[in-house]
Amino acid sequence: MAAPAEPQQKVPEAVGYGGAVATVDLDATKAAISVLRRGGNAVDAAVAAGAVLGVTEPYSAGPTGGGFLVYYDAASRKVHTVDGRETAPRAMTASTFEGIPFEEGVTSGLSAGVPGTVATWDLALRRFGTLSFRQALQPAIEVASKGFVVDQTFYDQTAANAARFKDFTSTAKLYLPNGAPPPVGSVFRNPELAETYRELGRRGPGWLYGGKFGAEIVATVKRPPVTPGSTRNVRPGLMELSDLTAYRALLREPTKVSYKGLDVYGMAPPSSGGSTVGEALNILQALPHVGVHEYLEASRLAFADRNAYVGDIPGVPLKELLSDGFAKERACLIGDQALTSPVAPGVPDGSYGPCAQPTGTAAPTAKEGPETTHLVVADRWGNVVAYNLTIESTGGNGIVVPGRGVLLNNELTDFTFGPAPGDPNLPGPGKRPRSSMAPTVVLKGGKPVLAVGSPGGSTIITTVLQILLNRYDFGMNLKEALAAPRATQRNTADTQAEPGFIGTYGPELEARKHRLVPIAEIGAATALEFLGRDKVQAVAEPTRRGGGSAMVVRSSR
Repeated sequence: MAAPAEPQQKVPEAVGYGGAVATVDLDATKAAISVLRRGGNAVDAAVAAGAVLGVTEPYSAGPTGGGFLVYYDAASRKVHTVDGRETAPRAMTASTFEGIPFEEGVTSGLSAGVPGTVATWDLALRRFGTLSFRQALQPAIEVASKGFVVDQTFYDQTAANAARFKDFTSTAKLYLPNGAPPPVGSVFRNPELAETYRELGRRGPGWLYGGKFGAEIVATVKRPPVTPGSTRNVRPGLMELSDLTAYRALLREPTKVSYKGLDVYGMAPPSSGGSTVGEALNILQALPHVGVHEYLEASRLAFADRNAYVGDIPGVPLKELLSDGFAKERACLIGDQALTSPVAPGVPDGSYGPCAQPTGTAAPTAKEGPETTHLVVADRWGNVVAYNLTIESTGGNGIVVPGRGVLLNNELTDFTFGPAPGDPNLPGPGKRPRSSMAPTVVLKGGKPVLAVGSPGGSTIITTVLQILLNRYDFGMNLKEALAAPRATQRNTADTQAEPGFIGTYGPELEARKHRLVPIAEIGAATALEFLGRDKVQAVAEPTRRGGGSAMVVRSSR
């Protein structure tokens, strides 16, 4: 029987059998579905989709970025995670960013971390996949060679970055042909990236981690190709080839909390996604009632603890942050009225009273780029992947590696700029900046029921948390849970909220002293849910960031 014809427009929901995929992009989703139909597993498909996103979503992801992958293995019923977060060069110190304006730090060689994405793909394929590294890159090579149709989102993101893109010869050549963004409806090709992927497939990850490609990345970081006549102050970076040679993607134990009969798995530090989503769920579970007020307050408190304790440092008190005793101590602070931010962190020391008042000093929530991308995949065997990948800000640091067709990341601006004595997220040699990425897999009785994640900087955490509450507390199905209007409270004086959220909940929340300020949109989630009897529902955004693309191997409709 012939496979059904592929849709040529994005469809944000699909239900069926044999495997399912949701990404922000039609080409990436089609690539993953093609891998599944040819017998590949969820990891194979996730890597293939991630590589395609490096072509079609180059301002959010790419082989010179990083990310976190959560994988449920159906055979063992075990959840694994891969930490592919970028690292700081060994020459970086706690004071490297002090005195540098944030935006100046972003568009510089100084912000580029040692890439982790290629190492993530390699490790995931070797440990859990069935395809070779070269095979997994083939769909991306085809898309980069043949091109993709420029949509409004790609045009808008290019236009928003045009002022800095023109200040680098390699970036202007690729993304500002004829001095302007490629028009909507045109076909955009990236033959240099196609060749980069071909060489990676032929030579393997070592070509980046110590080889010629790595040397080219280092040269670009240390001597950015600034356009003659540009007045931009572009600081050189500190990366050396030895930093690339030393890089490793890491297998880490996932975070886990139990929430109303569900086991929620996420990423451990240096991501704060698993710990902060998990702590907020624990706080909510300790309350007699869960509504939007309680959602915002639990998030406020969990962010206070995230900022104080979570980073790429020894001794993060993860077990206590996710303990029921600590959650109850924090939950007792939630009343009828909104707390005043910044609230102080709690003390996760294992000794918990009935209602301890925090006495510490609140740390600010650092700036994080709003971009990143997230995808979910399930295969015919019941394996599941939730995968966040990123180059940080929209367009990374704005610098394309000459001749390679890839933008560098600006991940190191996720560090606290300082001075901030004792901050767990200060930069340091070889350190991984704290992340908010929160790819999440939910199990019930040892089997997956849901996978979800989103882009959005530190709003990733609140987006994932809100979707979980929408689905399991507020009576929504998965499609409704993703489409519902969002708000984000991250221990700040104001709560950012989409207009639809303010329209629905504004009067109630403002009466409780919440200060709501409008923001156009929050996040761009993808998710899937197991409906029983091997049926899977894949869901992407209907409208945010141009809408997403969901597909299944065999449709039930």
